[in-house]
Amino acid sequence: MLAWLLDADPSIRWQVMRDLTDATTDVVDRERALVGTHGWGASVLRRQAPDGTWAPNPDDHEWTSTPEGTAFVNLLWLRDLGLDPASPEARLAVGRVRDHVTWHWWDEHPFFVGEVEPCINSRVVALGAYFGEDVSGLVDRLLGEQMADGGWNCEQENGSTRGSFSTSINVLEGLLEFERAAGGNADVVAARLRGQEYLLERHLLRRLSTGEIADRRFTAFVFPPGWHYDVLRGLDHFRRAGAPDARMTEAVELVEQKRGEDGRWLLDWRMPSHLIPEVDEAEDEPSRWNTLRALRVLGWWNEAAR
Repeated sequence: MLAWLLDADPSIRWQVMRDLTDATTDVVDRERALVGTHGWGASVLRRQAPDGTWAPNPDDHEWTSTPEGTAFVNLLWLRDLGLDPASPEARLAVGRVRDHVTWHWWDEHPFFVGEVEPCINSRVVALGAYFGEDVSGLVDRLLGEQMADGGWNCEQENGSTRGSFSTSINVLEGLLEFERAAGGNADVVAARLRGQEYLLERHLLRRLSTGEIADRRFTAFVFPPGWHYDVLRGLDHFRRAGAPDARMTEAVELVEQKRGEDGRWLLDWRMPSHLIPEVDEAEDEPSRWNTLRALRVLGWWNEAAR
């Protein structure tokens, strides 16, 4: 299994080394440095224009058809790949976005100032915190948008009074990234813990009102996840937050059940609006990304149970 995972792009290899082997920090760091110069990461960086954007996709009417959408999706992908934010490649790419890209549909706000929806702003927070840009104003906005049940919902401005799994996981990931970059902030930590409780009360996949699975797609593992929530993404957040809880047991068991006889996990589906050229994984085929994510979640869970 490890040999199969390591026979991959540097973006996967360095994370496998860090999370699933006893490789030293120096070895991991050397492998990670390749993300910006070899393979998928280098391919993404080469496709960026000097104005900070990437070529639009005319067939996509949601994200990558706009200049800011291309920057948004591709920076998220570079973060998923683990591009070192201190590398010269990252500083050039992020600087181009910071200096040139604006949200055309929201008063031409600069990219890292954000726009109106928490599902977008939360991922801008994650990007800004990861790549060293100031997103403190967006964090304050997100704290003010937390709902009574502890979650967040992009449809709040349209009258929704309940949190959303998908919006909430995006905000939680953003807040956690901000905490790690900016240090402990009591208000941010409190909001994140309330948001995590929103997911835990629902056992990471069920409606609080009926106990039914909230959305069958939550049990299908997608990568890259875009805005979408699934159980594996939820568990991976809690792993990064270091917060095991007995209410995750059903979600962990689901991950175990989806493991194939060969020890691998499939790519269950791909989001049409986040089809990244560099991803060479096909739906219903073994996925290195999902296998890596599942193995490190299970390793974390089993270690915590000891």
